[in-house]
Amino acid sequence: MDLWQNDKIGLVRLADRPALTLLVCSHRYQMANADLLRSLGTKMHWGDRVKSKVEEVGPLVLGIDPPADRVPKLLLSEPDRFLEGYTTVLLEGAAGKIGFVKFQSAHFEAFGSVGIASLARCIALARERGFAIILDAKRGDIGSTAEAYAHAYLTPNGSDLEVDCLTVNPFLGPETLEPFVTRAREHGKGLFVLVKTSNPGSGWMQDQIVDSKSISQRVAETVAAWACETQGNNGIGAVGAVVGATYPKQGQQLRLAMPRSVFLAPGLGAQGGDPDTVSALSTPTGPVLISASRGIGAVDDPDMPLDAFLALIRHRIDGFRDDLGLRRAIFS
Repeated sequence: MDLWQNDKIGLVRLADRPALTLLVCSHRYQMANADLLRSLGTKMHWGDRVKSKVEEVGPLVLGIDPPADRVPKLLLSEPDRFLEGYTTVLLEGAAGKIGFVKFQSAHFEAFGSVGIASLARCIALARERGFAIILDAKRGDIGSTAEAYAHAYLTPNGSDLEVDCLTVNPFLGPETLEPFVTRAREHGKGLFVLVKTSNPGSGWMQDQIVDSKSISQRVAETVAAWACETQGNNGIGAVGAVVGATYPKQGQQLRLAMPRSVFLAPGLGAQGGDPDTVSALSTPTGPVLISASRGIGAVDDPDMPLDAFLALIRHRIDGFRDDLGLRRAIFS
């Protein structure tokens, strides 16, 4: 079976594709920021794009975390093209059902330079197909290092790894995120700052109380200020927060602190997050994007044909959409 020319599931040889690359905020500041973005000729502001995509197809995010041990063996027949083949099938299955894709950088970096090159090509493929692209890289460092990361991922035409939105780590201090926030201000790019993550051990630091507030709450206040400074036309800030679907009560508290931030809520599916509770955190100026990765793309049968894998992906996506009520009503 020729993976790269299988018309039944819409796969093509990727080398033949072109390489596309509670604070009150003033209305005056919001409009000035939007006017600045328009004058710079940038793409749609991240907050505006999120609202548009959610209204079109809903808040589900396709997470791409390529698990080499849980994919059909046919995808491994050409190891150098595994990452692109896996991504291609997932994007095909998500077409028309999902508006956002989140690449987990580590799963590409694990393949070394080949993986980084594949990540760039997969980003281009997702952009060509109209997905809003999030890179889950959790960058955060000091000085020139942070500036280099911001250039690589969030500067228009800065590199072939440019994406629409990046996850960042605030725990070296807020000044380390300023280069990323600057890109959000100047280019309408998006950020998801780690605030309350979905993993069981997150409370070790994030729940610790400092001056009567948890660290998560303190980070949330800074995120809220940045969101106010980076609003788009719909009042949604470009600086959002990672708030795990596994901690809905804390999510409610953090929503009050960050009324203009998009939430990225990992933990749906394999980690046990409840979609109804998480969806309730969505507001007109604070959409919630709900990410699912292994629950969509991992398989137990390595001998599965690719057309069956594609059908399974579509079935699982429909299941998540049913859980979120998306086949009856789209969130707004």
